[in-house]
Amino acid sequence: MQLFGDLERFAATVFYPLRFVLAAIAIAGVVVLVVVAVRRGWLAAARRHPGRAGILTAVALVVLAPAAWYLGSPLLIRTELIEPPPAALIASPDPITPEPSATPGRTPVASASAIASTPVPSAPSSPPPSPTPAATPIVRSGAFSGADDFHFGRGRATLTEAADGALTLRFDDFSVRNGPDLYVYLSPDPAGYADGVIELGRLRATDGSFNTPIPPGTDATGARSVVIWCREFAVLFAVASLDG
Repeated sequence: MQLFGDLERFAATVFYPLRFVLAAIAIAGVVVLVVVAVRRGWLAAARRHPGRAGILTAVALVVLAPAAWYLGSPLLIRTELIEPPPAALIASPDPITPEPSATPGRTPVASASAIASTPVPSAPSSPPPSPTPAATPIVRSGAFSGADDFHFGRGRATLTEAADGALTLRFDDFSVRNGPDLYVYLSPDPAGYADGVIELGRLRATDGSFNTPIPPGTDATGARSVVIWCREFAVLFAVASLDG
């Protein structure tokens, strides 16, 4: 599939900036082709042999339609996912009540009047302290940029660490060009995909703010960028260089 990836990159960098001009040329080409087909009698020949024309049309649809849908449908399909950012829960410690001190060898005795005048403490009405969310420390972050005009990418990637040491990759205000077989990688190269990347699984959505968990035990100390990569055709879609 490397050949298809090279063709796709070539089309994205050369043809996409000229898409409106090429669209006009394509429409004009279709009109010319129809006129030529009518004048040369191709349409009349197809009507004279409907069975043969039908077989050729069916074969073309069976071969071309699935490929066109697989390659072209991501341009029309968008997915959105909104999730809260990861947070570590730290329980507030209970207040420590000091015990009354007493003189060794002597038992304090309260008088009857003191006992009568001492108010009896009422039961606490407030509920016990509940765990309060604490901000998760940020490890590294960076802004997304697309590989070219066609493969756009924007938003921010943040590598966070929870209190228990678990790592999570956070996407904020994220958006990327959809494509077939998009995966998320941590790369040792700030510029994008390189040998030694860590695969984090399929991209969960093309738009939104969401989390991508990192497998336990993953050593992300060497990660220098977050990469959105088409695994099927080996094409870079977007990259975010991580600071720090």
